[in-house]
Amino acid sequence: MEQQKDPIAVLQEFWGYSGFRPLQQKAIETALQKQDCFISFPTGGGKTLCYQVTSMASEGICIVVSPLIALIENQVADLKQRGIKTAALTGSMKYQEVDTILDNCIYGNFKFLYLSPERLQQDLVQQRIRAMNVNLIAIDEAHCISQWGNDFRPSYRDCKVLKDLLPGVPMMALTASATQKVCDEILENLQLTDPVLIKKDIHRANIAYHVLQTIDKTESLYKIFHKHQGSAIVYVNTRKATRQISDALRKNNISADFFHGGLESWDKNEKLKQWLNNKTRVMVATNAFGMGIDKPDVQTVIHYHYPSTLEGYFQESGRAGRNGSRAYAVILRGSDDIKHLKGQYLGSLADVDFIKLLYNKLNNYFQIPYGEGEHQNVSLNFKDFCNTYKLPTAKTYNGLKVLDRHAIISLIEKPTKNTVLQFTTSHHQLFRYLNQQPGLEKIVQSLLRTYPGIFDYPTTIRLTNMANKTGSSEKQIQFYLEQLAKDDMCQYTENNADTNINFLIPREDDKTINVIARAIEHYNEVKVSQLQHVIDYCTNDQRCKSVQLLEYFDQKDPKDCGICSVCSKKKQYLAPDILSIVKQEVLKTLEKKPQTKQELGTNITFKSIFVNEAVAQLLEEKAIVLDNEQHYSIA
Repeated sequence: MEQQKDPIAVLQEFWGYSGFRPLQQKAIETALQKQDCFISFPTGGGKTLCYQVTSMASEGICIVVSPLIALIENQVADLKQRGIKTAALTGSMKYQEVDTILDNCIYGNFKFLYLSPERLQQDLVQQRIRAMNVNLIAIDEAHCISQWGNDFRPSYRDCKVLKDLLPGVPMMALTASATQKVCDEILENLQLTDPVLIKKDIHRANIAYHVLQTIDKTESLYKIFHKHQGSAIVYVNTRKATRQISDALRKNNISADFFHGGLESWDKNEKLKQWLNNKTRVMVATNAFGMGIDKPDVQTVIHYHYPSTLEGYFQESGRAGRNGSRAYAVILRGSDDIKHLKGQYLGSLADVDFIKLLYNKLNNYFQIPYGEGEHQNVSLNFKDFCNTYKLPTAKTYNGLKVLDRHAIISLIEKPTKNTVLQFTTSHHQLFRYLNQQPGLEKIVQSLLRTYPGIFDYPTTIRLTNMANKTGSSEKQIQFYLEQLAKDDMCQYTENNADTNINFLIPREDDKTINVIARAIEHYNEVKVSQLQHVIDYCTNDQRCKSVQLLEYFDQKDPKDCGICSVCSKKKQYLAPDILSIVKQEVLKTLEKKPQTKQELGTNITFKSIFVNEAVAQLLEEKAIVLDNEQHYSIA
């Protein structure tokens, strides 16, 4: 039997790090001792390594449940690049592909199997997981379990089935910053056995949180980027704005690019590469950007538009200052922002009646009969769909996300080209034509077998699938289809699609939606509450911004940070001579041993606002440094 490996040796061999952060090591040791654990680290806190190193140090495979295909793809690509055998089950795979991957995980010495929670509902997947030598179960993004979480996903509540399938295998639940209500719901749902709770302080002492009132947001961007020269992210709420603002920055000689979920994969990768290598200084992006990205030298994260939740804001702003240097998280506040925020998010919330309408139209659009459609995979031109049924785009998009969250459909936002074909002649005329064009017979016969409704309505055709079945290239098939259309045998078009949809259950119209009606209503109530917290945060100029955030996440008795937009106004009244004395006291105290800001506040007998400002100035002067565990020490 294989011996357990030294986690430090594993870390050095595959990741090139010489040591763990203290709480990472505790999490890994806990899991290696076969104990369940619950890990709550802030963004950038190193959660992923906790289960990855644990599995690599043990014999067997780790089952990782993750909610987003993009996140799964990022982590699988990273592990494969490190020479680690990793597999993933994503929504669009055929039965044979799933079957092969599961066999590989049983017999092929794979170390990780990533899957979505929906996959856990399949009998085939459950049967094969029982046969695997599993060393760890990792429930990533565990806040998706909670109805009060930022990304509630009902299918995540079925993750606990893994405890029944794999008795005795330790489970590790991982989440970023979460309220106590969310944490309690995670623990209750997963039914962890005497779990070890490993929670890192979410306070980021080196980030200055600012909310800036402005008349001209673009002008404010120029001023910020001329003052702070480092790497930056600007978050906006629309794809159109990503391009507009990046163009405006470039015209003012600020290196910038744009990023959103609708870009081709190769384009995303190239843009990301340029930004990571500091060839591009500013990335203007929707919240599709940043997931799984660890760039330590981001100096500024700006929210050009209000965020929709404080959970999302804390995660996005937390991408700044991961190297411990002073960093800035800025929300630009305009006079009409609250009105626009409510219009964008509350006005586009999809209620039960709208979801019923949307689901009906979606099935009609693809001509799916009642009681059928399960596992049918289609490409959708979102704009055309909305125009066809005169549906509001934002509300329709949110409605599709609701259907995706409740595992009625699987939604992938991915630009693709699809081919649509319908034979417009009779069977008899088509076969007479093929007698004269024998070279086309193979492709036509394959089309008829694969797409039985192709005479009745326009049908989306997968060229890759047809190429595999006929032994021809996609280019050859396109040529044949063009010839058929030219000879009036069919109508043939190529459409650009931006969304892929996989229907997961048979169509039952209102009956399908009635099952999730209460959950939809509750979700909308939570969204209204979350939005109000954002408005309160952005408009409260009396209390420290850091304190407001920490209290939202149930941190007890947080202290004023001394560097946010609220504290900065207060410190204008601080006497320079007193600050000089406090700075000397801070340095004397740190000569004894590294300390957190809270410890400094306890050990130095000056008001916290003086201590915080002294620490901020010393950090700016590089007289002291801040490590990953939020301890200050002499530089």
